[in-house]
Amino acid sequence: MKTITKKDLVDRIAEDSGSKRVLVKRVVQRFLDEIITELAAGNRLEFRDFGVFELRERAARRAQNPKTLEPVYVPGKRTVKFKIGRLMKERLVPDVNGIGSSTSSPSSNNGDVH
Repeated sequence: MKTITKKDLVDRIAEDSGSKRVLVKRVVQRFLDEIITELAAGNRLEFRDFGVFELRERAARRAQNPKTLEPVYVPGKRTVKFKIGRLMKERLVPDVNGIGSSTSSPSSNNGDVH
């Protein structure tokens, strides 16, 4: 598995769109900052077909230290949940009928000729 960085995405978008890299970097960073701002405000972000980000509260609980077997208090915390959207699911999660594989075949290019 290869790691793709924000820089990689910015470079790819700038090249594909013909826009200046510095402008694309500002837009991408602003987009990410807005996601953080909205989640911090308790809002749910829905990007149709991509997915949904929402804040979840995890309750405080008692756990156990596996080495000492002593009970440990784990405080509650806020986490971000991401629910995969339809298009992403089709591309990444194959179903039992073989629809939506993570690799594209020549027959799945929606009529585009390469």
